[in-house]
Amino acid sequence: MSNSFIIDVREMTEKRTYTKHRRAESEAETRAHIIEATVALHEEVGPARTTIAAIAERAGVHRPTVYRHFPTVEGLLGACSGHWVELHPPPDPASWAAVDDPDERLCRALDELFAYYEATEAMTRNVLRDAAVMPELEIYGDQFREYFAAVTEVLLAGRAADSLLEPALTLATAFETWQTMTQRADLERAGAVALAVALVNGVTRATDATTPIPRRRDVDGRHDSH
Repeated sequence: MSNSFIIDVREMTEKRTYTKHRRAESEAETRAHIIEATVALHEEVGPARTTIAAIAERAGVHRPTVYRHFPTVEGLLGACSGHWVELHPPPDPASWAAVDDPDERLCRALDELFAYYEATEAMTRNVLRDAAVMPELEIYGDQFREYFAAVTEVLLAGRAADSLLEPALTLATAFETWQTMTQRADLERAGAVALAVALVNGVTRATDATTPIPRRRDVDGRHDSH
């Protein structure tokens, strides 16, 4: 077998490998463009108003290309959620656990949460609004519930038992509460944090910890009373 034949085979193999590698890179780039376009549209107009046609136009591809990469809405939303969290990671509740004083811990948590809401207001508002009419957004709902369960667990530590403590913390840390305090009440972040801390402490001190507080989940029978 001549050396020239061996060289020709090697070059052909290398060319095929390079072509496959470039094709894979191109596909990955196209997928990334679709995800980025979708995330941008979700932030601008909301998931419910984002169409495949708009995604394709923003990403610079044809509609069939979007469907080829993401055959289902759930798959596209999952990819967008992962991309968004990578760019905008929420505060880590575990980092607050090292703060021994419950009020100091609550202040730090609220300050970081409210700063996060400031940075992600448009996306958070749109997703929460559209969740009521778009069942596919339940993926975000699951993430929200899991995250705020961890937040509440950390903030409950070291506080005396009180029937309204968990609901008060839920209210104090909610995006909607931050919106009301900063937009309708026109508070700066520091003022919103101080008011939220006062709300938690004031509500819990005003109640008898031994008196059960009726909650909707108790009334409809989905859960036992606490």
